[in-house]
Amino acid sequence: MKVTFIINFHTVWGQKLYVVGSIPALGSWDPVFAKEMVYTDGGNWQLTLDLPEDTEYVEYRYFISVNEKRIFEEWEKNHRISFDKEFSKYSLYDYWQVRPANLAFYTSAFTHSLFAHPCNTHERIVKSDKKISIKVGAPRIEKHQSVAITGNQPCLGDWNPDKALKLSCDTFPEWHIDLDASELHNPLEYKFILYDNNSRSIVSWEGGDNRVLDLPPQANGEAVVISGLYYRDVQPLWRGAGTVIPVFSLRSENSFGTGDLFDLRLLIDWARKTGQCIIQTLPMNDTTMTHTWVDSYPYSAISIFALHPMYISLNWLGELKDKKKADFYAEIQRNLNAKEAVDYELVVKYKTAYCRDYFEQEGLQCIENEAFNTFYTQNESWLLPYAAYCYLRDKNGTPEFSQWGKFANYDKGAIQALCAKNSEAYPEIAFSYFMQFVLHTQFSSVSEYARKNGIVLKGDIPIGVNRNSVETWTEPKYFNMNGQAGAPPDDFSANGQNWMFPTYNWEEMEKDGYAWWKKRFRKMSDYFDAFRIDHILGFFRIWEIPQDFIQGLCGHFNPALPFSRNEIEQYGLTFNEARFTTPHIHQKFLTELFDELTSEVKGSFLAQSSSNHYVLKPFCNTQRKIEKLFEGKEDLKSQRIKEGLFAIANEMLFLPDPHNELLFHPRISAMNSFIYKELSESERYAFDQLYWHFFYRRHTEYWKLQAYKHLVPLVACTDMLVCGEDLGMIPDSVPEVMKKLQILSLEIERMPKTSHREFSDLLSLPYNSVCTTSTHDMTPIRNWWKEDPDKTQRYFNQILLRVGVAPDECREDLARQIISNHLETQSMLTILPLQDWFAIDDSIKRSDIESERINVPANSRHYWQYRMHINLEELIRADSLNEKISFLIGKSGRH
Repeated sequence: MKVTFIINFHTVWGQKLYVVGSIPALGSWDPVFAKEMVYTDGGNWQLTLDLPEDTEYVEYRYFISVNEKRIFEEWEKNHRISFDKEFSKYSLYDYWQVRPANLAFYTSAFTHSLFAHPCNTHERIVKSDKKISIKVGAPRIEKHQSVAITGNQPCLGDWNPDKALKLSCDTFPEWHIDLDASELHNPLEYKFILYDNNSRSIVSWEGGDNRVLDLPPQANGEAVVISGLYYRDVQPLWRGAGTVIPVFSLRSENSFGTGDLFDLRLLIDWARKTGQCIIQTLPMNDTTMTHTWVDSYPYSAISIFALHPMYISLNWLGELKDKKKADFYAEIQRNLNAKEAVDYELVVKYKTAYCRDYFEQEGLQCIENEAFNTFYTQNESWLLPYAAYCYLRDKNGTPEFSQWGKFANYDKGAIQALCAKNSEAYPEIAFSYFMQFVLHTQFSSVSEYARKNGIVLKGDIPIGVNRNSVETWTEPKYFNMNGQAGAPPDDFSANGQNWMFPTYNWEEMEKDGYAWWKKRFRKMSDYFDAFRIDHILGFFRIWEIPQDFIQGLCGHFNPALPFSRNEIEQYGLTFNEARFTTPHIHQKFLTELFDELTSEVKGSFLAQSSSNHYVLKPFCNTQRKIEKLFEGKEDLKSQRIKEGLFAIANEMLFLPDPHNELLFHPRISAMNSFIYKELSESERYAFDQLYWHFFYRRHTEYWKLQAYKHLVPLVACTDMLVCGEDLGMIPDSVPEVMKKLQILSLEIERMPKTSHREFSDLLSLPYNSVCTTSTHDMTPIRNWWKEDPDKTQRYFNQILLRVGVAPDECREDLARQIISNHLETQSMLTILPLQDWFAIDDSIKRSDIESERINVPANSRHYWQYRMHINLEELIRADSLNEKISFLIGKSGRH
């Protein structure tokens, strides 16, 4: 069988075009063995291969090479051709596949859910031995619509749209049609149209000029395939609406004190009823370290693969045959369900106990069936070390694997022996297997249910992992354990945030093509069709805090370009290392920190370093030491001293680089420090200049290159819709990178990204964005309304365009206007917290607004326990609220 690849692509001198593909003749995807094409004329390149007659199909892509180095290649989607034995010759006329401008619609959020089409084929049997197949990518086609073709030939209806031919969508989002070449003549002019299957009418013609084919005469037994086309969409912008809520916050009649996977299924029913199309969750990975409420922090995963056992639906799992036990758990369930908030410790304790009893009741046959064997085979690489980790954590009474004796350093052989069926640990190991198998089975069912109902599930990938996680134990090479990830100061945390996660060793990750991240993303795609990258700025640079610090002020960006002494002095600031890099404080500022406690603090904690300055004594000269010193002391006096000593530990103007002691980072927010106040006017001016350059200019291109290097291979490794949380101190390069990669940004009215604005201009938000009223780190709108009366008054008059004095409470009508404004934006998605949906109906919203907050980011030990105040069954029946939501979504033109 002779196959000829033909593509028109204009190159410059020295560039060569190659084809790489799935068969040995095209290198089996190894670019080293790709086939070089031959240039003919007019920008045409050609390659002819003789393939075995039994070749069923081939997938392939084109790339350009200069001096044997790939410099440009097609978008990640492959060309694919299936061969029919009736044809002995194939001519493949391809268009270079560029990244489409509507990339989002090619993601599984649309192809598997919102626009998922049945795999129907409009049979067109071509009896001639000359065939032309035309393929076109058209993802944004509603389920009740089809793509059709018409043109200047009788067989295409002679431009009569009523006689247009429907294309098949069994390879959606690509559509295709086979035509009898003997019925066609050159030139063939044609266009695609959008057809409504319900009304049997034309919706619209595609944009642009007529398409033209003027091909060489076709031989007998030859099939011609045209691929790489894109449908030229002229429809109005598609926009959708949805809800964000942690799964643990859900509540139903069958809950066990916390939301579970069956509750998520009920939420899908509610979303569909109200005209929504997407549900966003918080991370759902296992966070169990201490078996206490501290583990409630969902962004501190112990495994990037394992799901949290508390999300198992016991009602879905099965009943206990022991009536006494069943009655016992039923009583526990009633008590937990009556609580307003999640009682994390009791929920985990008793849900786990129930699962153990069920596991013992059903026996090991639960993990000896074919379904489990398939699950185990597909997930063994992470499941086995995870199960071992859980066993060793509980056996040793600590998640700190450095305390696990001979297992402190991960050894694959030793762990395999520990997990063997003849090991004394196996019953516990098997129980961990069972729990993850049940979670996978239940979650997969919910995911499929969501897709069938046209609801997209959107997950959340935390930027970090717990310092004592399975991954840091098994793959320590990927982490910098001497650093702590966090965030620089912002409006919500004046001292920055310290998440205490290790930072990533990107150089090591790059060596294997970011395999660790790709595995993480692909596991997410088992359950989700969209995801949010938490703190996407971490792919540009991360805020890294030394181990000695608790607060985030004395962190630095990594990677970064710190100053040398000479560079600092070029700005006009004489560099005094002892003065600028050693924490100290002038005695005149001590009363601001300690007031009447100043004398006591000076005598107990400070040492005089000069006639006017003090430093911290050795036993308390780091924040880590200070924290331990005041551990368990909650009285006001102790807290006042502790915070004051923390402040002194931050009193530096420059931070030495941890990798090169001759380089220095300006301390962030240094203008608010006491040491800055001691500078002369000329020194302040010099410092201000270098500070502004360092934080706002110096790294723009550098961080852009880092982001492209990290993100390009990752966003392409799954079909999920990618969104990024790009809040905080945003480098100038972030919008450019996200726009080019078509990663949806996050837009919040009260967190404008334009300087000198108090509120974002909702009418100017980009289309490729997610718009929301608040996040889990912020107060819901009713609570926010009361935080700053002056700001609320300005918002009331200037944004809501209301006259007079703003009311004390965010009334139902005000909440509806705020929600309506967000739905009317151009953003592709408006995803609102469930609490803010509640705010638009006085008959259903919670009276206690303080209890609706999910997290306080300034508090690293916040208890994550928010729970919705009504059952999902009641919510589904809440016609007053549901009709308001449906009306607002419909009025905005969203889905």
